Amino acid sequence: MGFFKKSELNKMYKVGEPLGSGNFAVVKKAEKTKNNTDSKIPENVAIKIIDKSKVEDMNDITREIDIMGTIDHPNVVKLYEIFDEKSKMNLVMELVTGGELFDRIVAKSQYTEKEASDTMKTLCQALMYLHEKNIVHRDLKPENILYKDSSPESAIKVADFGLARIVSGKDMMKTACGTPGYVAPEILKNQGYSSGAVDVWSAGVILYILLCGFPPFYEEELPALFEQILHARYDFPSPWWDNISKEAKELIGKMLTIDPKKRITAEEVLKDPWITGASSNPLAGAQTALKKYNASRKLKKAALGVMANNRLKLAMAAMQDLNVAKP
Repeated sequence: MGFFKKSELNKMYKVGEPLGSGNFAVVKKAEKTKNNTDSKIPENVAIKIIDKSKVEDMNDITREIDIMGTIDHPNVVKLYEIFDEKSKMNLVMELVTGGELFDRIVAKSQYTEKEASDTMKTLCQALMYLHEKNIVHRDLKPENILYKDSSPESAIKVADFGLARIVSGKDMMKTACGTPGYVAPEILKNQGYSSGAVDVWSAGVILYILLCGFPPFYEEELPALFEQILHARYDFPSPWWDNISKEAKELIGKMLTIDPKKRITAEEVLKDPWITGASSNPLAGAQTALKKYNASRKLKKAALGVMANNRLKLAMAAMQDLNVAKP
């Protein structure tokens, strides 16, 4: 892979329509020109164009690039090369066009426990690979689990390594980061955390939603939401969970274990009885509930806008203030 090449972007790629945008970057579709003869790069790619003037700390960008440069897995979005310009950083990445995980499930004509199990198996294969390389994603959520294309057999792809870190030995991470409903309790305790167990917790939240269509932890006010998470205060309410297998519920319990040392690992998830032998039990109720939750989630995301970056830190500070104020 080429890193920090003097920019010849327009010589090597024909940059096309925007696919999405964030606070400091826009992603555009692009295709190789005849000048680009690198056979390892497909004809169509996505280019993430980062506006350096809007980035608070470029070290965050170079850290993301360093991490993605070490990753080569069929279920993780691939970074091919980088073109560095004075005002912009251009990341040439794998093009994924199949949409988000939850969108695909809502659109299915039929959806089963086996399909939920297969999705979790693929996600945990990617997590096991990352964790073996000491990479912790730290922001697993539906928006970051995408489909390669629109075909029925399309692979899922883990995306967005902006908050990822490489952790080895006794290194401790202390940054309060992630997305409120998916964040692990050890992050909220603000005492440091050191492993990919935070990703397994987030995957457990995603699995719960895959099976019933709504999240295990749900409060409008974030301090109340964090109290739920800190005590793993969730249940399997009737009628939504009545027909879901005991094995599925048991796996969720293993993934949503408060103590990260006792929490199941991604590798252990892959050996779990539900992953290896889930039934084709239909989940029609989950699809209906997920449609409502998905629409609500996207509406809130749009309303929050740029506040999202600091939302977790502000909410944690508010919760600590409340705890201090308690008699």
